[in-house]
Amino acid sequence: MASITGSGTYSPLNYFFVALAVAAFVVEAWAFIDAIIRPAQAFRAVGKLSKPIWLIILGVAFVLGLYAAAYGGITGILSVAAFVAAAIYLADMRPKVKEFGRGSRNNSGPYGPW
Repeated sequence: MASITGSGTYSPLNYFFVALAVAAFVVEAWAFIDAIIRPAQAFRAVGKLSKPIWLIILGVAFVLGLYAAAYGGITGILSVAAFVAAAIYLADMRPKVKEFGRGSRNNSGPYGPW
């Protein structure tokens, strides 16, 4: 009798890769949605890549992550590159463009205005 999980010999490993692909997809989706809601002026103020370029990069990462999560955790080089692109956005760009929306106050301390 055939099983949808395969022969059963590698099924725990298959589940691990599927869980890994779903976790990577969540990170890629978070990065893509965050880039969509940030204003374009924030990307220009940071002085790195523009918003349309980040949206293209993260959109491709989103699609690749969705494909990997839907088809059983395929861990090719493109899936890894998609996760790395999302991680770079979240670690490098997101804190900078997030600060742009708050504005700069000279009388602001670490826990609010004083």
